[in-house]
Order: sequence, then C-alpha cells, then structure tokens
Amino acid sequence: MTVSTRTVALSSPWLDERDEELVLEVLRSGWLSLGPTGPRFEQLLAEAVGARHCAAVSSGTAGLHLAARLAGIGPGDEVITSPFSFVASANCAIYEGATPVFADVDPQTFNLDPSAVEAAITERTKAIVAVDIFGYPSELDPLIELCERHGLVLVEDACEALGARYKGRPLGSHGHLATFAFYPNKQMTTGEGGAVTTNDEQQYELLTSLRNQGRLETSSWLLHGRLGYNYRLDDVSAALGIGQVERLDEILAARSGVAARYAELLAEVDVEVPLADDDDHVRSWFVYVVKLPADVDRDAVARRMSEHGVATAPYVPSIHLQPYMRERYGFREGMLPFSEDTSARTLALPFHARLPLDDQEYVVDTLRRVLN
Repeated sequence: MTVSTRTVALSSPWLDERDEELVLEVLRSGWLSLGPTGPRFEQLLAEAVGARHCAAVSSGTAGLHLAARLAGIGPGDEVITSPFSFVASANCAIYEGATPVFADVDPQTFNLDPSAVEAAITERTKAIVAVDIFGYPSELDPLIELCERHGLVLVEDACEALGARYKGRPLGSHGHLATFAFYPNKQMTTGEGGAVTTNDEQQYELLTSLRNQGRLETSSWLLHGRLGYNYRLDDVSAALGIGQVERLDEILAARSGVAARYAELLAEVDVEVPLADDDDHVRSWFVYVVKLPADVDRDAVARRMSEHGVATAPYVPSIHLQPYMRERYGFREGMLPFSEDTSARTLALPFHARLPLDDQEYVVDTLRRVLN
C-alpha cells in the first residue's frame, strides 16, 4: 500500500487578525463571561438572520434542548424529526422525556418529506423538529401548515444552515424557534457555541433565563425562578463570533465559490452532486457531500481516499440505526428506506472557505481514480 505524503483536511475555520483582536480585547478586559460582548454578538447575529431576538448558547445541541423546553415537550409526547441528521435533533426530545418519531426524507433534498411527516402524526405528537440538512432549507411552508392544522410546535434545526434562505427570507427570520451552531466546521465559528432565534419577546426572556441556571432578572445572583441549565456562551467565544459575523457574507460567498468549483470538477465523475438552488431554496454551504452509485462500497472508497491523503467522512449515519436508538426503541433496517439508502452512499469531501483550487483538483482526481 502506498501512502500519500500530500494531505487535504476535511474542514478548516477561517480565522484572521480581526478575530484575534476581538478575543484579546476581552481577555485584557478581564470580563470573560456575562459581560457586554455577548449581547453585542447576539444583536449582530439577529440582524444577520433577520430575527427580532437572538439568545447565544454554549452549543447547537443546547439550543435545541432549550427549544424543546419552550415547545412544552414532555413525557408521553412524540416529536417527529428527520432520521438523516446529527443525533442532537432527536436527542433534544429525549432529554425532555419524549419519544422521537422519524419520518423519511425526500431523496432529492435529504430533508423531511412533508407527506411522510403528516403520515406520522398521532394524537401524541407535540412538535416537529425540521432539519436543514447540509445547509439546504426545509420545506417550511408545508410544515408550518401541518403544525397549524394539528396544533403542533415547529422547531427548526438550522445548525448547518446559517445564511440559507427560504422563499427569499433568511432562515431564522420566519418567526418560529430556530437553532444555529458554530462548531469549527460550520460556516462561522465561536469554537463551540450556538444560538436560538425567535420573534417572540417572552420566548427570548425565557431562553436567557434557562441558559443561565434559571436565574431571574433581579439584582441577586443566587435567585433562581425555575430549573435552568449552564448553557451560557462566554465572552471570549462571543468575541470570536463578532469577528465572524462581521465578514459572514464574505465567508458564505467564498464557500459558495468552492462548491461551484466542485460542481464543475465533478461533472464527469460518476457521483451525484448536491441539489442546486431554485427560486424557493438558497443553500448555505456547510459541507460538500456527494452520493456514490448504489453498487459502490462507500467505506472502501473512503479508505482508498485516506491512503492518498484525502480526508472524507460518511455524512451522515441515520439516527434510528445508531446503537442506542436500536436498543432503546427497537428501530431496525428497512424502516426508513430513503434515509438508509442515502446514509449508505453519501460521502463528505474536503470543504472550507479557503480550500485551494489545486487541492480541489487533487481531491476530485483521486476520487475519479478510486472509483475507476
């Protein structure tokens, strides 16, 4: 076996001098948490996504958990969500004692199929958690209509979709609870961290209390009005977020350019490239995931790519087939065929805002040779 000396990493955050300056400013201030930097970051982010309110939190998972609390999800409830996602979009229901119910995905968008969601609704259904997978907007209008007709709460997992637009409006601006995440492989980063947006002032006030140990807005640090969590985002992370939001448009444009180059380079390779935008859906590029032919061993392709120094990842395993889900709920193969087929065939290629063209050419050339 020949191992390549050239390496292409799967992802890389875009950090610059402005980020360093802002972080140093907080470090030198000595006010590392619950200072003025957090609210400043929240205001900038709310403006960026067109939301009235934004509550920064310690992770996207924390944001989803808080959204589940605000949705009133509890023991005995069912929450319908996508099986083709990161586990947090289902775990947020489990945290509150509810049961996750998975509806299959559309084989083109990889997002929840509204007709499958409707078929999964029962008298126990409390909420729908819609996932904008890989930055492609969910079918919000049909899902909102379902929620209104059945008295359900819609929570949007936009953790991979900062900057995406549905019917001309940024995700996060449609009124319902939407959660974003800022792990280093996301469009922008705060290291760890996330945020929840809402247009409802009461929801915002509850979010800010719950993320801070359920404290009341009083002069007493130790007065707690409700059960809460330590889901705060510290000021150092918020400072990094400010620098990232300031050039978010530049970051998104650069990622879009890298994606466009991949589409050109992969035109003659036997893979399915990500779904293109249309009038209603504008993707925000989180990862670049291709779908391999059905007769190809995806894991073998990944191993061969690794031998040539190219990092890849199986994006993403179906949640219902994760070991703890099988053990707890009895899920098994064959229950959600579109999700399962997609999980078996999708592969994330190296992708970030400043990925050089020659690295992209090497990735695609390596993939072509491995497939052949």
